[in-house]
Amino acid sequence: MLIRVIGFPVIVLSTLGLGMGAAFLAVQMAVFGVYMGSSFAPNHKGMPLIPKGLEVDFLRRQVLTSRNIKGGSLMNWAMGGLDLQIEHHLFPRMPSANLRKARPIVKQFCAERGITYVETNLLTSYGIIIKYLNRVGLGQADPMDCPLAAQPRGASVS
Repeated sequence: MLIRVIGFPVIVLSTLGLGMGAAFLAVQMAVFGVYMGSSFAPNHKGMPLIPKGLEVDFLRRQVLTSRNIKGGSLMNWAMGGLDLQIEHHLFPRMPSANLRKARPIVKQFCAERGITYVETNLLTSYGIIIKYLNRVGLGQADPMDCPLAAQPRGASVS
């Protein structure tokens, strides 16, 4: 941990100098942040949220609030194994190489119990995220509705 947190910046700064090294570290951190966000967001954003106080069993909580991203070995590599988020949440200590083997078993188990198992491709997932963020960002209101315009002229606004 210390090598990563202290050693890497020291090596970069001593090799590239203060200005170039700081710029390199800033770009590296920004790219890493975008990559990590791009790997985590497709699996959870826009999925149902469980209201406080609602008791849901472990299986349903993990399956209903996550989605898998289809795309085979390339997607698995690009997302660092996070494409199988449902299985990852159900079996967090299972080696990621075995999650793909668990997928058909989990999918069948959910189907037998009527539990919605969501998987989609990456582009569709991003589309769902954009729609969700727009809905949340706009407060699920019509941005063209103006309460002042709906009132007759001369009426007081409280």
